[in-house]
Amino acid sequence: MVGVPVAVGQSVRFAKTVGESDVYLFAGITGDLSPNHVDEQAMAATVYGRRIAHGALIVGFMSTCSTRMIEQAPPTPDATAVSLGYDRIRFLAPVFIGDTLSLVYTIAEIDPARRRSRARIEVTNQHGTLVAVAEHILKWVAG
Repeated sequence: MVGVPVAVGQSVRFAKTVGESDVYLFAGITGDLSPNHVDEQAMAATVYGRRIAHGALIVGFMSTCSTRMIEQAPPTPDATAVSLGYDRIRFLAPVFIGDTLSLVYTIAEIDPARRRSRARIEVTNQHGTLVAVAEHILKWVAG
């Protein structure tokens, strides 16, 4: 049996500025047209003072990181990676339109018997504020 083709401590990074188009396209695709995301005037009267990005959009950026990790793994026909899901997702601070997010996806644990890797994901904004965290599980399926 082939092992898991990633190692503890291996990491990938991804950075993206959250644009207004990102938020509106995501809102349209998902149907989540909450005023939190699409109504600047309503949000101006809140503690946030402006629109905030969807948390699920940030999880989508986390998925980009998992894809980059999979692409880093040495190719093998006996280890097709599939996502088993995200655990312990927390949104710690708001993400505003125009924020630049930096995501770091780091392999934290390997379970060779179950052919799984668990990663820690940290998302910070341009000010260095930690805005989101999560854990992600990949299953390395045998061919």
